[in-house]
Amino acid sequence: MTVEETFETMQQLFNPAAAAGFNKTIQWDISGDQAGKWALKIENQECRLIKGGVEKPDLSMIMSDQTWLAIAEGKLDPMQAFMQGKVKTQGDVMLAMRVNNLFPRK
Repeated sequence: MTVEETFETMQQLFNPAAAAGFNKTIQWDISGDQAGKWALKIENQECRLIKGGVEKPDLSMIMSDQTWLAIAEGKLDPMQAFMQGKVKTQGDVMLAMRVNNLFPRK
């Protein structure tokens, strides 16, 4: 699975019920061979993927493509990756705690 495919999958996993009253943009800044920026704009209980990212996301999560793929595939716990310094954040860090509810794995 590619980095881009993981974000397309996240859009499909989106849980509208967890996004009630929610209006935020979460962005992933990915480095490495599959570098890029992907943002998920959540508003009105809908999720829209923005390739290339946005100028001022509410939360940015910065990591390598290998770290992101390991997290997306369930091989690396996101909190553990953060604690190990593999994931850096900018902006509303508390928003990161809601990602698992907004995009639950099936």
